[in-house]
Amino acid sequence: MPRSRVRAHPHPPAGPDARSRTGAGAGLVVLLALLPSAAGCGNTGGLVSAGPTPTVSGPVDLWPERKGAEVPPADPGGAPPQYVPGLPRVTGQDVHSVDPVALVQAELRAHPDLSVGPDGMPPETAAAIRACGREGRAPGACPVLAPYYRDLTGNGKDEVVVGIEFPDRMMSVRVYTADPDGRLNRIMATTQTVIGVELAGRDVVLRVPSGNSGYELITAWSWDAKQRTMLPAREQIVRVPAGAAGPSTGPSTGPSAGAP
Repeated sequence: MPRSRVRAHPHPPAGPDARSRTGAGAGLVVLLALLPSAAGCGNTGGLVSAGPTPTVSGPVDLWPERKGAEVPPADPGGAPPQYVPGLPRVTGQDVHSVDPVALVQAELRAHPDLSVGPDGMPPETAAAIRACGREGRAPGACPVLAPYYRDLTGNGKDEVVVGIEFPDRMMSVRVYTADPDGRLNRIMATTQTVIGVELAGRDVVLRVPSGNSGYELITAWSWDAKQRTMLPAREQIVRVPAGAAGPSTGPSTGPSAGAP
């Protein structure tokens, strides 16, 4: 049976118009492909590269093969807690009811004639404290300064901070708390040449001269629940800026102000 042949018509020759249509179509495809990228550049909610970031490096242990020195544990540095005898017990752990002069005088009676240590003070200062409150004494002659109050132990009750002026710009800073039985317990006692004393949160901060001219040593005393006393927890040597103002005078609300 003879096969039927289908004659294929050849494609018409591509003329100039055909080539221009082909080129326009290709350009349209490329443009459509670039549209999403172009639209992404104007999208303020998209992610934008910040460029390469530096690699974070941790601390490097220098000379790890070296055997370090063995030293015994250091003394905490604070005075051990000490109950003050000879005072009536306070109610509700309220140290606001305690006369700070009577508090220091009770310590003098318990530890007379001491010139060194947490209870030590110069004889002339001790004599002036014993005379505090007597008639005929000039105002400001008592070395015991006005007290400050702040919750330093975190038990919700205020402690009382007492300052005692010593000769030669030295000062004894002491902190007392009341236990649930109403006994007064001294939890801080230090004597230094003091530039200024501040309350910062639950810390007693002392500013003292350092061994280098133009610098101060700042020591923050904090409550240590294990030792049951205040310890010098942090120390920092800072440069004194030229023309710096004088030492802080404490809270602006007065010497008996509590924590803000």
